[in-house]
Amino acid sequence: MSLSIQDKVALVTGANRGIGRAIVETFIKHGAKKVYLAVRNPDATAELEQKYPGKVSTLQVDVSDPAAITALAQRAADVQILVNNAGVLEVADPLSDSVEAALQHEMDVNVFGLIRMAKAFAPVLEANGDGAIVQMNSVASVINFADFSTYSASKAAAYSITQGLRDKLAPRGIHVLSVHPGPIDTDMAKKAGFEGESVDLVSEGIVSALALGQFHLFPDSTAKGIWEVYGPYAEAVRGALPEAA
Repeated sequence: MSLSIQDKVALVTGANRGIGRAIVETFIKHGAKKVYLAVRNPDATAELEQKYPGKVSTLQVDVSDPAAITALAQRAADVQILVNNAGVLEVADPLSDSVEAALQHEMDVNVFGLIRMAKAFAPVLEANGDGAIVQMNSVASVINFADFSTYSASKAAAYSITQGLRDKLAPRGIHVLSVHPGPIDTDMAKKAGFEGESVDLVSEGIVSALALGQFHLFPDSTAKGIWEVYGPYAEAVRGALPEAA
């Protein structure tokens, strides 16, 4: 399913900085009609509001709050492309004192947040037609990094849910794109101790992947190296399933 950004209405969670902000600006560059900036703190998007008057609209949401997500879907009833970008990372290895609290927090935002957003917006995307859900996963979804094992576990769970969404939403005309960046130049990467590549690799990659109808996007050099090994395996496993025959 090929999908163009041109003239589309999009909603991006975590839109105020990093990858989320880059996605907003790239979508506008590629002709999006409007982009909702879904953030916890509305003051954080003031600069984007000034830079793109009439093109962006800020809406407050906390993806750990089911009621807030339901209200968001009602307020943004014209959305065609949902980018579920908001996420959290806790530095916690499997033996740390904080491991249980870290995993609980990351699962609530990174996994249950995805489920809540998908359930709330699937009817919206179906009604508006020609829609997509873009889920921000990570290379950590296919390989565990010990110092942030809980984050890796949450992203592995989110990736699994994303695969289920692909199969359930395709008959409803909704495309699903799973994005797996490696180290990208964001505050989150710095927190994990990585130097990252440009956020534009992710935002421009999303536009290209949607246009090509792809399910996976491994956008940067680290991610591409992992995809070279993981990609054939993933496709072979899926192809071996009876229902995929």
